[in-house]
Amino acid sequence: MALATLGSKGQVTIPKTVRDSLGIQAGDRVEFVEIAPGRFEILAVNRDVRELKGIVGKAERVVSVEEMNEAIAKMGR
Repeated sequence: MALATLGSKGQVTIPKTVRDSLGIQAGDRVEFVEIAPGRFEILAVNRDVRELKGIVGKAERVVSVEEMNEAIAKMGR
C-alpha cells in the first residue's frame, strides 16, 4: 500500500510506485473521480486526444444528421 501525507497547503506528493503505475511525471495532470461517497479514483490525464484516433474503427455505414436526429427523437419517445 502506498501512503502519502497531506501538507499544510493541501498538497500531496504521489508516491513513486503510484506515479510509475499511472505513467505520470512532473507537469502531467490527474483527475479525481468520486466513485462513491468519500471514495475517489485518481486518473492520469496525460494523453492527447489525438491518440484516440482510430480506436473505435470505421462506421459500417454513413448516417446523415437528419437520420441521427430521427433516431434520437425515436429513443426519446
